[in-house]
Amino acid sequence: MYAWIWRKLPGGVWSKLSFSLVLAAAIGTLLWYVIFPWATPLLPFDDVQVEAGNGEDAGSTVPGDEGPDEPPYDTTTNQPKPSPSR
Repeated sequence: MYAWIWRKLPGGVWSKLSFSLVLAAAIGTLLWYVIFPWATPLLPFDDVQVEAGNGEDAGSTVPGDEGPDEPPYDTTTNQPKPSPSR
């Protein structure tokens, strides 16, 4: 396909190179400003559903349990005290 486009472009090597860069920029602009905004609502990129593994939402908690922002482990046990040698 690229060889066919290269053969169909007019002029010499530098002219063909210039035309191909303009063509690539035009196609990229068309995709960026027309095709992608049109297709974005049709794609499921924003439809994110995270579950806890048991069918419940990860944000729902049992009373007495840690909140969804708290990790289920102690974060201070792996932090050693500074040594007095320094």
